[in-house]
Amino acid sequence: MSDLSITPFLKWAGGKRQLIKYIRDYVPLEYNKYYEPFVGAGAVFFDLLPDNAVINDINSELINVYNVIKYNVEELISDLKKHKNSAEYFYSIRELDRNITLYESLSDVEKASRTIFLNKTCYNGLYRVNKSGHFNTPFGKYKNPEIVNADLLRKISEYFNNSNIIILNRDFEDAIIDVSSGDFVYFDPPYDPLTETSNFTSYYQLKFGKDDQIRLKKVCDELNKKGIKFLLSNSNTDFILDLYSEYNIEFIKAKRAINSNPNKRGEITEILVRNYD
Repeated sequence: MSDLSITPFLKWAGGKRQLIKYIRDYVPLEYNKYYEPFVGAGAVFFDLLPDNAVINDINSELINVYNVIKYNVEELISDLKKHKNSAEYFYSIRELDRNITLYESLSDVEKASRTIFLNKTCYNGLYRVNKSGHFNTPFGKYKNPEIVNADLLRKISEYFNNSNIIILNRDFEDAIIDVSSGDFVYFDPPYDPLTETSNFTSYYQLKFGKDDQIRLKKVCDELNKKGIKFLLSNSNTDFILDLYSEYNIEFIKAKRAINSNPNKRGEITEILVRNYD
């Protein structure tokens, strides 16, 4: 457990900042290694700050940001300072991924800087791509967004380098292939949609549908057979409740933070599933 005070540096669909106080109550007091196969912005991970962990996400742009923070934080901070908070500049940066040759010519630092800049200045901080994988969230029109938080980025880099943190970009199953007795796994997958029009899985071009939810459940069953503790967040749908009916389920209240209509960001019920008391 690090003595640094760290908060997430990105806003992410399904982020757990507001639910930390509930989730923390269900995290085991002791474990050997922490695994988070759907790390996203890392709200739970950065709250726990484990000394020994494996974090993973299927989003290669996000994982590139984590790796750049670990290995090239000063170059990243320097590059972030070049960005401008204007619509014209925003769209010029957003358009870079439309030209694959141009985008691939960017360094990892430049790609990470672009990801953070777009996250800080786009509408509602929403990472969203179209079917072609192109970032398509509009400009947010914020007066003074914090594009460069150098102190926080340096703290995260220090934590990554002073702890045993493995950063992966794989399918969630492959990310926990080395999990063993005494370890703890926290799953925060793309949620099962409450309705057909509220599908959060569309925030990345690789969909996470019912078959993937079932595949994740089978992974949880395997962990349970091995006596490995897991905690899982998901939406309160009949499908998920039925899927995990043999496990301990807690119902928690959450506010929907990302929706194009501010009036639809109200309180909803989510669930926490665990295989231990």
